[in-house]
Amino acid sequence: MAAENRNDRVSLYPCGRPRKEFPELLRLVLLGATGSIGTQTLAIARANPARLRVVGVSCHSRIHELAAELETLRAAAPEAPRPLVTVVDEQAHAAARAEGLFGDRLLPAGDGALEALVRAPDDLHVVVNGLVGAAGLRPTLAAARRGVRIALANKESLVVGGELVRREARAHGAEILPVDSEHSAMAQCLSGRREEEIDKLILTASGGPFRQTPAADLEHVTLRDVLRHPTWDMGPKITVDSATLLNKGLEIIEAHFLFGVPYERIEVLVHPGSYVHSFVQFVDGALLAQLGTPDMRLPIQYAVTGEKHWPLAGTRLNLLQIGRLVFEEPDTGRFPCLDLARQAGRAGGSAPILLNGANEVAVAALLAERIRYVDIAGIIARTLEAARSGPVGSLEEALEWDALARRMATAEVARRAS
Repeated sequence: MAAENRNDRVSLYPCGRPRKEFPELLRLVLLGATGSIGTQTLAIARANPARLRVVGVSCHSRIHELAAELETLRAAAPEAPRPLVTVVDEQAHAAARAEGLFGDRLLPAGDGALEALVRAPDDLHVVVNGLVGAAGLRPTLAAARRGVRIALANKESLVVGGELVRREARAHGAEILPVDSEHSAMAQCLSGRREEEIDKLILTASGGPFRQTPAADLEHVTLRDVLRHPTWDMGPKITVDSATLLNKGLEIIEAHFLFGVPYERIEVLVHPGSYVHSFVQFVDGALLAQLGTPDMRLPIQYAVTGEKHWPLAGTRLNLLQIGRLVFEEPDTGRFPCLDLARQAGRAGGSAPILLNGANEVAVAALLAERIRYVDIAGIIARTLEAARSGPVGSLEEALEWDALARRMATAEVARRAS
């Protein structure tokens, strides 16, 4: 093993450090309340009305779904004040206002609406960022500036702005706890341990719907095939990322920033059952794993509570029924997005931003059935090659690189779709 000063690692995750102390009743803002993470967070809040108080929520445009969710939340805690509401899409915001869906709790729409929601509550302890894509970065930075606990499901905040988030979190004493099941698993393995004890992190991947699909057949898979994930129930964008293994590549970058571990010490194993969510190997050779059913409520609740294991109803893992655990090497020939992400992470600077922006454009084009599944990797690779990475010193620069990636990827989509 090459000599490395492990004390020089700079992690966002508070490894070996005490968690923030908050009152027994946690007040939280939920970003992305109608998405998969959001609805499951609301289910946790409904089950714990004496412990969790939702004081603010956002959605993009699904206003009637949000209104229904808030009604069920109110039924679980009728004495609680109604939360503030942000609707990002201006047309949907106008409809919500016209229908009086949220009354005087509806905040203005427009640029900066999510950051305004994070800043609005006088007394705030936790922000759950369940947004999808680079749009999650600015509200993450706003939450970091408030010095609160951030339960982070939006991995793009770190892929696009890892250094920026690290700077703000350290300056304002914010606490960042991961919601992604793999990084939550690592956090559970690291409970009470210090950064210098970590040797290696091992992320697990289900392998997605095409784990055993021959390379030649990938040319002909349909969107329906792509969205048929074998183990997890997720939103469409993340499901596509799981099919390409780009999601696992983004998680490598996320793990690097969260835990301060060099890229060469972050590995990926395909584990079709999705029972082992991650491993941590320590400097003495000990290998710890966290196992559980594929239920996102567990990592959400673990992050929101400051890493406490509250009671949670649901199916328990039965090792006798599983029988055996299967692991495989990822096939980067059939899934080139994994290597593209690792290369972008190692390159640093704007490369992860270019990777993510190009992928978001390509996935949107696939979901609109303008391109094929196999086009995604080519669009990302072409964008990374053509744009050429550079330094990123501010949010404005990060957003400029993101815009460049999207312009170039959009042009490449148009070329392939013609």
